[in-house]
Amino acid sequence: MKTAILIDGGFYRRRAQIMIGSKTAEQRAQELSNYCKRHIYHHGHKVSEIYRIFYYDCLPMEKKVYHPLLHKQIDYEKTELYRWTYAFMDELKKKRKFAIRLGKLADEQAHFSIRPEIVRKLCNGTKKFEDLTESDFKLCVDQKGVDMKIGLDIAALAYKKQVDQIVLISGDSDFVPAAKLARREGIDFILDPLFNPIKPDLFEHIDGLRTCDVRFRPAR
Repeated sequence: MKTAILIDGGFYRRRAQIMIGSKTAEQRAQELSNYCKRHIYHHGHKVSEIYRIFYYDCLPMEKKVYHPLLHKQIDYEKTELYRWTYAFMDELKKKRKFAIRLGKLADEQAHFSIRPEIVRKLCNGTKKFEDLTESDFKLCVDQKGVDMKIGLDIAALAYKKQVDQIVLISGDSDFVPAAKLARREGIDFILDPLFNPIKPDLFEHIDGLRTCDVRFRPAR
């Protein structure tokens, strides 16, 4: 059996809580490679071969964005995040079986906004505007083309009969039309949401749900 593993990079980075500086880009790339390989084992026995690992993401932003709290422009091309992300992508390219699929950031619309949980605190009076800190804001910038590339690759893998199984590491429900197509073509479609909650009705569009590391399970 051959398995293709497709990774929504933005989703994976959020769930893995990748913090810049906690590990090197090389260590993080090896960590991801090791995790993907766990999907072809069952109870310690190898049950499949990896056809390819597709990693979907966007390169970091290169523009300046005004921060409303700091009252200054932040040049993202000069940040540690920018340098680390490029290094991480370069390390993934060196890994066997990895293929990088890049979308683009809609950086012309990039802006800072107050995090939703902080907005709730401001509204219920548990936090005051004068107490806001830099960490209470998040950068909002949309990705373009990533979901489309995931869908196209699922369709191509299914129609060309290149694999018997597809494992999608994502928490997005936009994959449903592509998953239905793959299943109609006889592909075993597994979703790995990294213990992220999914809608109950998604179960009818996949062949199984599997996360390979309990460290992704949220603390209770």
